[in-house]
Amino acid sequence: MELLFTNCTILPMTAEKEPRTFTGAVGVADRRLALVSDDPRRIEAFRREHPGVREIDGTGKVLMPGLINTHCHVAMTLQRGYADDIALMKWLHEYIWPFEAQQTPDEIVLGAEMGIVEMLLGGVTTFVDMYWHENRIAEAVRRLGIRAMLGASYLDTSWEAFADDVERMIATTGDCDRIRLAVAPHSPYTCSPESLQRGKELARRHGLWFMTHISETEDEVRIVRERYGTTSVRHLDTLGILDDRTIGAHCVHVDDGDIRILRERGVAVSHNPQSNMKISSGIAPIARMHSEGVLCTIGTDGTCSNNDLDMWDEMRTASFLQKVATMDPCVLPAYEILKMATVNAARAIGHAGELGVIKEGALADFILIDAVKPHLMPVYNMVANLIYCGKAADVDTVVVNGEIVVEGRRIEGVDLSNLCFQVQHTAEDIARRTAAAKK
Repeated sequence: MELLFTNCTILPMTAEKEPRTFTGAVGVADRRLALVSDDPRRIEAFRREHPGVREIDGTGKVLMPGLINTHCHVAMTLQRGYADDIALMKWLHEYIWPFEAQQTPDEIVLGAEMGIVEMLLGGVTTFVDMYWHENRIAEAVRRLGIRAMLGASYLDTSWEAFADDVERMIATTGDCDRIRLAVAPHSPYTCSPESLQRGKELARRHGLWFMTHISETEDEVRIVRERYGTTSVRHLDTLGILDDRTIGAHCVHVDDGDIRILRERGVAVSHNPQSNMKISSGIAPIARMHSEGVLCTIGTDGTCSNNDLDMWDEMRTASFLQKVATMDPCVLPAYEILKMATVNAARAIGHAGELGVIKEGALADFILIDAVKPHLMPVYNMVANLIYCGKAADVDTVVVNGEIVVEGRRIEGVDLSNLCFQVQHTAEDIARRTAAAKK
């Protein structure tokens, strides 16, 4: 499909420091941005070169890169509200893992569909996932048109099922250019050094990314130190795990040496402030990591520890939390936060220059924000308005890989009422099975 969006306020995200916006047009051809311009002659030339183009008036809307959620567990929408206000270790061992043991692959796909719909409606065009049965989650990614990096997760006790999952993922997703794959051991305290290294070797052999939870809680840090005599970051580094194809989720409890290692190895950190707040994991020193050159990005984590997949709320929280944690209102200003969710995130998943920016030649993944809203007026600084005032419900249109997947806040081919009914019924059924299994 060839598309032309005109009269938009364009936020390119290509400036290093000071954001720049301009009124112009964006043209899409061959799944890429073929035109980004305010020159009427170039816009008219694009119309002539593409006589069948579909033209959409973007008056009153901001056109910007789609958001990239760098850490979530998308199928966990089925556990939203299932286990709230509980400490992490008890939450995992007594609630989440027993619930997951009862889920079927078909139920995981349903949960993934719900999560993907939520993210698309909120302007997320790419998400980085970490879960079981990712080969099945790929089905929902294909069907709904989003872009994803799918990380097959494992514990020491689930290596065989995981290895099969990876092989199935590789076999079934190779023809979908919207899907990249990753190996995703749960954490350095639930996976032995041997299984962590086996996972990294598998990732290198197949050219996959690697992701894991790192230094999420004080309990994790204590367990790793008792077992291996060092921090989680140093432990992983000693094993040869950390490099520029590694995404570390959380990184809350890190010291000076850990931060230096993360920077030197090129590890991308996914900051999940709301999940860390809800489970009382702590406040990650993101402002400091960012200032010292660590590649920092933003993720939501799963919906049972957040409890949503709203990247707008996550960005606002990320900025505000660092300001109060450092007692410095100047840290992580709005534009730096938005870069974390776009430009930085694109680098983290190997799409630097192709995603997270609006420029000619980039992949056509972008969103239109309805900026004529009471909570977005008046406009002195558009980026500040988006980060500090923006809502997921402001997203009007979503384009992924050159295809319109959300238009007028509607997702083509999705019966939202029926999907919600199925999710409610399925979640109740799994909860009943989980309760019965505990008896």
